[in-house]
Amino acid sequence: MTQYELDKTKRSALIVTTTSSFLTPLALSTVNIALPSIGRFFSLDVMTLSWIATAYLLSAAIFLVPFGKIADIYGRKKIFVLGTAIFTASSFILGISNGPVILIIFRVFQGIGGAMIFGTGIAILSSVFPLGERGKVLGINVAAVYVGLSVGPFLGGILTQQIGWRSIFLFNCPLGIFIIILTLKRLKGDWSEGRKDSFDIIGSLIYSIMLLFLMYGFSKLPSVKGIWLIIIGIAGLSGFAWWETKVKHPIIDMSLFMTNRVFTLSNLAALLNYSATFAVGFLLSLYLQYIKKLSPQTAGLILVSQPFVQAILSPLAGRASDRIEPRIVASLGMAWTAIGLILLAFLTDTTGILYTVITLIIIGTGFALFASPNTNAIMSSVESRFYGVASSMLATMRLLGQLFSMGVAMLIFAIYMGEFEASASQHIHLMRSIKTAFIIFGLLCIFGVYISLTRGDLRKR
Repeated sequence: MTQYELDKTKRSALIVTTTSSFLTPLALSTVNIALPSIGRFFSLDVMTLSWIATAYLLSAAIFLVPFGKIADIYGRKKIFVLGTAIFTASSFILGISNGPVILIIFRVFQGIGGAMIFGTGIAILSSVFPLGERGKVLGINVAAVYVGLSVGPFLGGILTQQIGWRSIFLFNCPLGIFIIILTLKRLKGDWSEGRKDSFDIIGSLIYSIMLLFLMYGFSKLPSVKGIWLIIIGIAGLSGFAWWETKVKHPIIDMSLFMTNRVFTLSNLAALLNYSATFAVGFLLSLYLQYIKKLSPQTAGLILVSQPFVQAILSPLAGRASDRIEPRIVASLGMAWTAIGLILLAFLTDTTGILYTVITLIIIGTGFALFASPNTNAIMSSVESRFYGVASSMLATMRLLGQLFSMGVAMLIFAIYMGEFEASASQHIHLMRSIKTAFIIFGLLCIFGVYISLTRGDLRKR
């Protein structure tokens, strides 16, 4: 391949993966805004609506690692295109669906397509860009995720109000078709370094069932049912680890965790970071609307300050990790995030809005400094034949962290507020719950700083 062809492939890889990284979180956040409209249209109860939201996350998490391994064997480009096609086709069917059952079924398929995209996008970038350039493009990719999350609620609100809830699904189709066409025409290469491996079907089944129990259990906390599901999931995790050491070509080479300190602790740091930060928006939304009596639109504008800062700073942080040891940049980011979370623990009903915005900017800065360098560390710590699995594992840590974060918040609400709904009438208990959650999340982040610092130097490896 000539230098011109190589540069062309790099540009094309960056465009298609960045567009897909924008599309998938956009699809997730627009649906959340449209759920009330969908509920009114089909006269659905809250439980059914929650399944429309949760089906995507569950299916995406369950299929992430298996499809990451399949991509390593059969080609990342093939799986990326197929995943985008499934995601796009599912979006179209969701846009013309005529009942809640169809909605839930094709949200599952949309999640499967999303898993194929998640498990290959970062792996393709890591295959195309060498170590010295990788942090910069991974930073751009992470920024696209934050732009999608930031734009989603605003765009979803406009589409739902002006055109109808079906438009939020149909909006995905042109972008999906663009990604498929550009990938097929411009992206040269398939990147299947693990082509000699066989696919571990039994291991994949154990992994998927185990993860289903864990994620569903987190979503059911603090109920006894949720606790039992998590215990069964942890038992399944032990069985999965045992099985993977016995097969010739496992979907996850356990030696990555046992001998690769950078890979193991970087994934653990990601889990802790998402566990400590994902529920921040949910908690502050309650605080701003119930305690500060702000409108949903005003509260949304305030909350956008965090992902907006993350989108701006993530490419810079990624570029910095190309020059500075990633663990240093990522640990600094985790520490900065911990400071922001501890500051939020001092919120009261008389705290000014400026204080909230400044702490969100601090957290956004910390998350930007952490996410891109940590992704760079994970992808650069493994051989190229493991890129798909490594990319999928990182995405799994993100989803597990997000569910755990919400599980912790729900557990705290149950302790302080019992069966009462979150409302202004529960002012004191609501405020105590929010402050306690931020203290716990801050401590999680402080522990994450230790994990991040002790992972070891990537360049020395």
